[in-house]
Amino acid sequence: MAQKNAPKSAPQPARAQKTQQPITLELVALLTPTPGQADKLSTAFGLEPVDFEGVCDATQEQFTQSAKTLEPNVNETALRIHLQRIVGAFVGSAHGAATFYSNKVTVAREMTMKLANEDRDEDRDGVSGFDSRAARAREFAAQTGLTAFALYAAAYGAVHAFKELTGEEWKPYVAPAAPSRSVSAQATAAQMDALG
Repeated sequence: MAQKNAPKSAPQPARAQKTQQPITLELVALLTPTPGQADKLSTAFGLEPVDFEGVCDATQEQFTQSAKTLEPNVNETALRIHLQRIVGAFVGSAHGAATFYSNKVTVAREMTMKLANEDRDEDRDGVSGFDSRAARAREFAAQTGLTAFALYAAAYGAVHAFKELTGEEWKPYVAPAAPSRSVSAQATAAQMDALG
């Protein structure tokens, strides 16, 4: 009895790799409230102001202490790589918080604009003694803004500590592009596929 082989599909072309923009401190700064905005947020919403310099200095001190503790056991190259990764985590965290803040500002604006529509009856005011959903969204956006500003301060301190400790500017790690398969490798793969 002859066994039928299911037809094999042709090899699929390799998917184009999505290029991701490196997350830099400058990119984080564009998404984070400015010092003036952070002051306005804390004043307008009655929130604790962020001590930018204090957070920045404490982070630099933490990095310096950590590096000095590791120096006897970790060579210079390994220490630089280690610190580069830690700074990357700080910058990545600040970027995540800044992006979250940006999203929450958009939500708060949309909710506030809906309430400004005179023809709309629902959600005009909150229940007596409580804020409206739009007011809560604005307050939450303000809180996330101050969080983003504080984490930006920490990332700023980490980036500057990296330069002091290594003498180099911090740059985000960018993975090398995967080499594309050569024509002969593709032909070999197609031939082996044809052989079954």
